Amino acid sequence: MENNSQGAVDKAMVTTAFELDNYRIVKNLGIARGIIVRSRSIVGNIGAGFQILFGGNITLFTRLCEQTRVEAFDVMRQHAAEMGANAIIGARYDATDITKGVTEVLAYGTAVVVEPKQ
Repeated sequence: MENNSQGAVDKAMVTTAFELDNYRIVKNLGIARGIIVRSRSIVGNIGAGFQILFGGNITLFTRLCEQTRVEAFDVMRQHAAEMGANAIIGARYDATDITKGVTEVLAYGTAVVVEPKQ
């Protein structure tokens, strides 16, 4: 299984499990991570403020969170590929508030080299 043309581990080769069906881990390369630090814009805060008044899902923040997770995930996949991995196991997310309105999102997992089981 090769890394894709974008220089990142294929999304299908990333799992929260500690093994991939039909693959054997041949090398553990260590932790791959993707870190994104994101702040909310004033416009986004005002728009979300209006949504808060009416209750329910705050879609502006939902989209921001999802976009940030996707970016952190993609950086993790790129980091793993740079390490020589073709898969990531044990993938997880974490988030930390750095200061008011600024959040770090971390995607991390174990970069591995796998080969199909015979």
